[in-house]
Amino acid sequence: MASSHADGGLSVQDASASAEASISLLRGFFEHSGPVVVAFSGGVDSALVAWAANDVLGDDALCVTAVSASLASDEAGDCAALAAEWGLAWQTVETDEMARAAYRVNDADRCFHCKSALMDQLEPLATERDAVVVLGVNLDDLGDHRPGQHAAQKRGARFPLVESGFAKVDVRRVSAELGLRTWDKPAAACLASRVPYGTQVTVPLLARLDRAEAGLRRLGFRQLRVRDYGDTARIELPLDDLAEAIRRREALVETVRAVGYRYVTLDLEGFRSGNLNGALASDISAASAPEAD
Repeated sequence: MASSHADGGLSVQDASASAEASISLLRGFFEHSGPVVVAFSGGVDSALVAWAANDVLGDDALCVTAVSASLASDEAGDCAALAAEWGLAWQTVETDEMARAAYRVNDADRCFHCKSALMDQLEPLATERDAVVVLGVNLDDLGDHRPGQHAAQKRGARFPLVESGFAKVDVRRVSAELGLRTWDKPAAACLASRVPYGTQVTVPLLARLDRAEAGLRRLGFRQLRVRDYGDTARIELPLDDLAEAIRRREALVETVRAVGYRYVTLDLEGFRSGNLNGALASDISAASAPEAD
């Protein structure tokens, strides 16, 4: 039996055994699922789902990338690269969320309309193949405001990572154990997540965000968000990168201004995935608070 470190942490042998047990659970999902259509965005979660589905099911696992204005151009290219590297049965579809007024208005249910547009494209493919649609949702995602999950689940989609007990840390640990280059890939939510709720989503706005973030990645920053506030771009970076950002202030400002922003700010609280959802929590708390006497 593998031993643990004295401080209670896992030894290398324990970590490897734990990863193998998790891999077995995920493979087991696909051994019993029948054919699947994988919503493949190229992120660490959907990448692990796509790899495992292909490993077990081969061509009975169709991986589908939804292409629209809300998908960062770098991510679209990486999906194609991963499909080629792993030999995935892969195709793209175009989704029409931008044509939906309910999506463009960008209220708290934006993701519901986005996932509905995605399911509109995936369901016919699943029907043709007598397959089930699967998404890369992990246990940690269940605790955030994610109406898109409900939209997909209502229409029969399943979440293999959730059913196999994977939190985000497990996804990265298992991906590393398998040697998948996506194991440490930064989180990359859709571009619309950079737009504060209540600000209308437009194609030019998303394109500007895409160019700004791509420019910052070319400067060497991997994990980042550019939040849009009209003429102002608010850059979020991990706290460990803030000193480097200050040192390279002129390059950051030039890069972001080049795509059309007038003001460039750096968020001193650092990178927080999904932090715009905090405004929703504040609104809910305010609405439920008792009125003062």
